[in-house]
Amino acid sequence: MLDRRIFLQGSSAGVLASAFGPGLAFAKAPTDKIFIMIILRGGLDGLSTLVPYSDKDYLNRRPRLAIKNPLKLGGYFGLHPELRGLHNLYQNNELVLIPAISTAYRLRSHFDGQNFLENGAGRPFGASDGWLNRALSGLEGGGQLGLSVGPQIPLILQGGERVRTWAESDLPELSEGFMASLSKIYAEDPIFARALQDAQGAPDPMLPNMGRRRRNTNLLRNANAAARIMATKDGPRIAVIDSLGWDTHKNQNSRLSGLLRQVDESVSALKIALRDYWKDTVIMVVSEFGRTVSENANQGTDHGTGGLCLMAGGAVKGGRVAGDWPGLGKRSLYENRDLRAVNSLESVFKSVLISHLGVTDSHVADHVFPGNKTVPMGGLL
Repeated sequence: MLDRRIFLQGSSAGVLASAFGPGLAFAKAPTDKIFIMIILRGGLDGLSTLVPYSDKDYLNRRPRLAIKNPLKLGGYFGLHPELRGLHNLYQNNELVLIPAISTAYRLRSHFDGQNFLENGAGRPFGASDGWLNRALSGLEGGGQLGLSVGPQIPLILQGGERVRTWAESDLPELSEGFMASLSKIYAEDPIFARALQDAQGAPDPMLPNMGRRRRNTNLLRNANAAARIMATKDGPRIAVIDSLGWDTHKNQNSRLSGLLRQVDESVSALKIALRDYWKDTVIMVVSEFGRTVSENANQGTDHGTGGLCLMAGGAVKGGRVAGDWPGLGKRSLYENRDLRAVNSLESVFKSVLISHLGVTDSHVADHVFPGNKTVPMGGLL
């Protein structure tokens, strides 16, 4: 029995055909440009990932959580010590980091924030399809270029263009909404609550679902699968990979060490597996929002605003921290608690679509991000 399968699927249809089945073949992809988006669901703490170690306000606001030994990038920022592979990419001019960044969403709800990130309509649940699917419709090859890695097609790839999918052939992962509802139902029964917690490998049954460590979230496995599929002449060129468990309200430092190690290993593995395609590759790592500047009483941080975007690849103009930086002083914070988002994720998305993948400006403006007036961020590629 096959352990891994790749399928051609529609946004709402079931399995249409195996890509390796009889009578089905794909022509050579019309481009060798690779774009891989990794979505860290739950809210990445950017200040522990790209550490402003020289900022006195950082140390004052995080007496227990401040990362004391970052991998230095210069006189102000450093990377979390588990990001040694990314540090090497930075030194090789293959990594750009954009701090203090977010979509235009500001209300700190996981579900709304992720939907806003993926639908591209400028408001939560403003569209039933995803902006990356709409971008595929503006490229030669369309949905043939798209790949969803994991048991479910994320909203960002859902829409009129049929995309290929890959997932382990074990039991499918339950949806975030279902698990959140189940947690509420079981909350009043300690026996069932504990059973659910044990089944999920969760640190606390009362934490939001995005904060739980769950089965089938092996980012490294999924990254390797994506690279194997994409590094072929007829392979897809645009992939999305999910990673769960980034809602670090409690015990943040210990949890982030393992999570960031997975990101580091996965990006490093992608570089190796993509081989000659690496020079034409952009990998983007994003989250729905950042976290509070100050630590909380549980050695964690709470939902915030300004986050972090990482861009790696041979097509990236790297070795630098890009965009603006507002600082961590009290007057600089958003609503007296969050890192102010002075950089726009939508502008970075537009830059990749136009400058890297070759989607036309008009298609991006009219169909991908209709009504969004942000200008593509320059100098990234």
